[in-house]
Amino acid sequence: MGTPQLCLIGVVMLLGLLGVLVPGVPGSLLCWGAVLWWATNLHTPLTWGVLAAATGLLALNQVVQWLLPARRIRDSELTWRNVFAAGCTAIAGFFVLPVIGAPIGFVAYIYAVERVRLGSHGGAWTATRTAMRAIGRSVLAELFACLLVAGAWLGAVVFG
Repeated sequence: MGTPQLCLIGVVMLLGLLGVLVPGVPGSLLCWGAVLWWATNLHTPLTWGVLAAATGLLALNQVVQWLLPARRIRDSELTWRNVFAAGCTAIAGFFVLPVIGAPIGFVAYIYAVERVRLGSHGGAWTATRTAMRAIGRSVLAELFACLLVAGAWLGAVVFG
C-alpha cells in the first residue's frame, strides 16, 4: 500500500474523529470504514486483527451509548460550537497525553469557556459539571472508542 493511499485512510480516520462531534455524522462508521479499507488492501494477520478489534470495540461502544442515559445539550447553556471545539481539544489532548489526555482536554476546554463566561471558579465548575452531564458520557465514550481505533491503526502502520 502506497503512501498516498495511507494518507487518504488517515484523512478518513480524522474525518471520523471529527464526525463524532457533529450530530448526525457517523464518526464511528467512518473510523471503522477506514480500518476496513486498510485491512482489505493489505491482507495480513495484523490488519485483520486490528479490524476485528476495531469492530468489537465499536460494537461494544454502541451498546454502552445505548445504555447510558441520553441528555440534551439544550439543558445546559453550552453551544454546539463549544462542544465541537472541546472535542478538537480532546483529540489534541489524546496525542499530547496518550489516552487520558482526551477527557482531560475536553473538560479543561469547557471549564475555561465557562470561567470566562461566568467569571468565577465556583460558577464555572458548576456549569462544567452540568454540561458534562448533558453531553459528556455518550460523546466521550464514542470519541474514546474512535481514538483507540485510530491509535491501533496508527500503531500498526508505524510499527507493523
